[in-house]
Amino acid sequence: MDDSNQLKDDVVHPPVTETHVSIDHLVQTKEESNKTGMTKQGGYEFYETVLKSPKYVVAPMVDQSFLAFRMLCRKYEAQLCYTPMLHSKTFAWDATYRKKFFTTAPEDRPLIVQFCANDPKALLQAAKYVEDRCDAVDINLGCPQNIARKGNYGAFLMENAELVYQLVNILHVNLKVPVFCKMRVFKDEEATLKFAHMLESAGCQCLVVHGRTKEQKGHQQGIANLDIIRRIKRELKIPVISNGNIQEYGDIQKALDATGADGVMSAETILKNPALFSGKVPDPCDLCQEYLDFCVKYPTKFKYARTHMLQILKERLDYHADIRESMNKANSIEEARPVIERLRERYSSTTNTKQETRDIQLREARKVIKKEKEQRAADDLWDNSIFDEPKNEN
Repeated sequence: MDDSNQLKDDVVHPPVTETHVSIDHLVQTKEESNKTGMTKQGGYEFYETVLKSPKYVVAPMVDQSFLAFRMLCRKYEAQLCYTPMLHSKTFAWDATYRKKFFTTAPEDRPLIVQFCANDPKALLQAAKYVEDRCDAVDINLGCPQNIARKGNYGAFLMENAELVYQLVNILHVNLKVPVFCKMRVFKDEEATLKFAHMLESAGCQCLVVHGRTKEQKGHQQGIANLDIIRRIKRELKIPVISNGNIQEYGDIQKALDATGADGVMSAETILKNPALFSGKVPDPCDLCQEYLDFCVKYPTKFKYARTHMLQILKERLDYHADIRESMNKANSIEEARPVIERLRERYSSTTNTKQETRDIQLREARKVIKKEKEQRAADDLWDNSIFDEPKNEN
């Protein structure tokens, strides 16, 4: 890896301007907030002139959205990329962690670096290391996993508006680049709107809204609420990006129309098809070989590369367990490439292709039927009040 991808740890940073606020004074006017911030572009001025009004955004994904994968997505028309979520305290205090988990290149722009945090000073210290190598710094307020609950960050931090205000405002006041936020929603839409306004008041210059609550995850994920994203977009004066309900290319415009958002962010779907934003569905084997080319150009730990390939190839590997096993046993790019070609050769069989196509169609049809049955059952429970008390939704 060349020196351009290494962080400089001997940088002397200017003194930090601390911000002390009360929960009773979290919502300022835009003018009041801007009085404390550095002179720098923000809001739509920044979104349009620096970021070039991106509509297609690659989400921050833990152990996923590293440099090589970002560059593959950029090749297929992704217009803005986020780094994986980084732990601000570890990033601030551990040079090895910084060098291992944050790499970029001049062509990797525009780029947003995301941190999880619950300590304003540590967050600012971490952000100072990257402010000259990215376009904005984002605060994760959306992670719903148990590790975030235990660590008091992500979506669980939304329960502490005062602390969130301090996290956003200390970056707004002290960084050269804008601060972004990525949040989930509350079950109460009014509470969600109030929280979004607070973020804007604190200095957030662009807001990504995942239209699900922190309880909506895994098998309980359900449908994202695009209506609340539309309401947030209408009320805020900063750019808003919609996150949720993108299963295929056609869903992108539907989400933009439904929310009026400035852009759409994808996570799970773009992991399966990194060419999502181009509207293309390339051969998965071709995508994997292209991805490995980027891994050679931008050195990537092989365990992360293998995870990406397993996701891209999942539908085909479901029918070829022996090849999936070979991929799991591969320990290098050189070992993975022939495994991909074995899968390509086997899949190219006309008989296999037709049979697998029929099987995939049948499997998708069964999913639709199952969802329809579940929805009818849920409607029956709601309409007929079968149970005196609601079932536990967790």
